[in-house]
Amino acid sequence: MAPNNKTLGHVAIIGGCGFVGFNIVNLILERYPESKIAVLDVRTDVNRLDNSSVSYNQCDITDFSALKELFGKLKLDTVIHTAALIPMADSANSRKISYKVNVDGTKNLLAVSQETGVKAFVFTSSSSVVVGDVWEVINADESWPVLVGKDQPEYYSTTKAMAEIAVLEANRSSSSSLLTCALRPAGIFGDHDNTSLLRTLQIRGAKMCFQIGNGENLFDFTYVKNVAHAHLLAAEALLQTHTLGITPLDSERVDGEAFFITNGEPVYFWDFIRRIWILRGMPEDKTFDLSKVWVISITVGMFFATLSELIMGLLGRTANFNRLSIKASAMTRYFNIDKARMRLKYEPLFGLDEGVQRGVRQMVSQESTSEKKG
Repeated sequence: MAPNNKTLGHVAIIGGCGFVGFNIVNLILERYPESKIAVLDVRTDVNRLDNSSVSYNQCDITDFSALKELFGKLKLDTVIHTAALIPMADSANSRKISYKVNVDGTKNLLAVSQETGVKAFVFTSSSSVVVGDVWEVINADESWPVLVGKDQPEYYSTTKAMAEIAVLEANRSSSSSLLTCALRPAGIFGDHDNTSLLRTLQIRGAKMCFQIGNGENLFDFTYVKNVAHAHLLAAEALLQTHTLGITPLDSERVDGEAFFITNGEPVYFWDFIRRIWILRGMPEDKTFDLSKVWVISITVGMFFATLSELIMGLLGRTANFNRLSIKASAMTRYFNIDKARMRLKYEPLFGLDEGVQRGVRQMVSQESTSEKKG
């Protein structure tokens, strides 16, 4: 969808030096040249752009007074909140810090947005907020319940769910005219990815000769530039609604709503992983002999993952090979994006294979640049 406006006003990207946030900043510059952008992040020395339209502000969203002072100076129209802390370990202290950033930090942002006259607030939630202790999530849509506490085995997802609930409850609250919505991307990968794609490439030492489960589990992945595209569509829709000053029909409403965002191309999980490996040049002949792939059953995988967690726990370290990683690679998990298509007019800008090619190409280029500097 082509934008109807040339500007989102003065827009803040919370976590704008991170993976998703950096891609959103780039797309705003391309699509809304008259916008003024304020990047807020705990670290502003990475993923910086030399552009007069972008200011960088080191900021801790858990510090309410500092946040309020900064928002008062910036006088923002739009806030896109992508920042989140993914705990590296499941400990009481780790959970405490994760809650403080993901939940309390989001509530701080909502409060200062309401107090300083922000019009539109777009929150990066997660598709995992509806994924509980199950092995099959098939074509899930927004009617699925948001899960927290004992129904949600992953604490990070609990904090994202709590934050999403707070964001949607803040919409059209009695204290302000702030309009809010939440986007739930699934399996984000792509340019400047320091998470999923990087970890996948680092597995190359295993020579690609393993697979968890029978390989028939469909999974949703989303190219990061499509995620950025969806965020800007949502921000524009909220601003338009704010300008009109009316409540849209339920069938058209964006404010107060959550939306799943994917590439709309569920793919077999291990086919996707192998596609990344092949593009990365592993193996060198660019082919796979599937007869040589070591298929590990889910039961065996869970046994060794449990053993790994116990051993690493005794050493005071976090196991990368754990039960959640086994489940993530063997479960069926894909979502319905009809609501985003209908209300946001969202369609992926890049197909899955093109996204993988672009992401791997950027990663290789980045590695080459780092080697030359070294």
